[in-house]
Amino acid sequence: MRDVLQVHGGLPLHGEITVRGAKNFVSKAMVAALLGDTPSTLRNVPQIRDVAVVTGLLELHGVRVEADADGGTLVLDPRNVESAHVADIDAHAGSSRIPILFCGPLLHRLGEAFIPDLGGCRIGDRPIDYHLEILRQFGAEVTKRESGIEIRAPHGLIGTKVRLPYPSVGATEQLLLTAVRAEGITELSNAAIEPEIMDLINVLQKMGAIISVDTDRVIRIEGVARLRGFQHTALSDRIEAASWASAALATRGDVTVKGATQPEMTAFLNTFRKVGGEFDITDDGIRFYHPGGDLRSIVLETDVHPGFMTDWQQPLVVALTQAKGLSIVHETVYENRFGFTEALTGMGATIQVYRECLGGHPCRFGQRNFYHSAVISGPTPLEAADIEVPDLRGGFSHLIAALTAKGTSEVRGIGLIDRGYEDFQGKLAALGAEFSHG
Repeated sequence: MRDVLQVHGGLPLHGEITVRGAKNFVSKAMVAALLGDTPSTLRNVPQIRDVAVVTGLLELHGVRVEADADGGTLVLDPRNVESAHVADIDAHAGSSRIPILFCGPLLHRLGEAFIPDLGGCRIGDRPIDYHLEILRQFGAEVTKRESGIEIRAPHGLIGTKVRLPYPSVGATEQLLLTAVRAEGITELSNAAIEPEIMDLINVLQKMGAIISVDTDRVIRIEGVARLRGFQHTALSDRIEAASWASAALATRGDVTVKGATQPEMTAFLNTFRKVGGEFDITDDGIRFYHPGGDLRSIVLETDVHPGFMTDWQQPLVVALTQAKGLSIVHETVYENRFGFTEALTGMGATIQVYRECLGGHPCRFGQRNFYHSAVISGPTPLEAADIEVPDLRGGFSHLIAALTAKGTSEVRGIGLIDRGYEDFQGKLAALGAEFSHG
């Protein structure tokens, strides 16, 4: 697939598409299969690049991965787990941060793990220090080498008490995947409680883990000696669903997202309605549409669950360029997530970014000179432009902007979008978008 799309914008998106399992859950459930001593079956799996990366990493470690005809069901057999060569891990993982989550399961299965230099989306530090510190607290020995980080647990792993300085999703996942087979009780305070985390807990409980979640963000895990395989259907991808919803709003369209579910999207749905969008919920999915008239400006603050998700912010900002008045967006989860707005201003949007905490409570980025608040003035017609995709979510937002703009835009670097959006070009075509390969 060529990495450039010519997008002929200015047309409302109309039609029906389907979203499958959440990118932010499926890859973690695949890693969890390493902990079992019998095969696992995972259903509702999207065909995205992250799934291919995890599949390759599992196979490097001796896990047999079999997919059905459309890739929607995976059977993962971990009975012959072995150490993988460092060079192979590095070559296969590329810039993915997923290898860090292999550490706990591999320490339990093999007594050792290795992490190559980690990359990922350039939207902030995303330090792996939390992860390494957590592994140390369980009793792991962490050694930094030239090619990456070597981790060993010669005496096994022991339960511990951890309090996160911030409810990090990645650190919570790391702890869960490590604690379930550690000896004794582990307690995690200030844990992330995103729906994808809760679904990972469901998977681990199916495998034989003992995990309780309190209302005050405390998760307790009683370690067990062995775990078995699981059978599980992944929860729907709420980020992809909201991205198509924002595209419907920005282009004054009408898009039915089959597979989208209400409980995980409550905060988004409230905001969508406040802006002036409308939706109908059925057992099969959610129809998102622009009901006509002016869109309304809003004040919005991103937050950890159950707040407004940071990954919903970027696609919605494109729709806010079409809303009447001044909208304020305060980003409190990632420190550098407004870089994508530069391309939007180049297309005619009026967006200013600020270091101050605007429109909400002071946050941890307010004193650190990060541009983490944005003021969007609208409505402004968007004009076609040449755009370079910066990262996964910003890239889809640029795609929405190109679909909204009058004229033909050239969007480069679209391969990044494949990391998290299954067959997005097929879905664009199904919604009547006009585009061609550059």
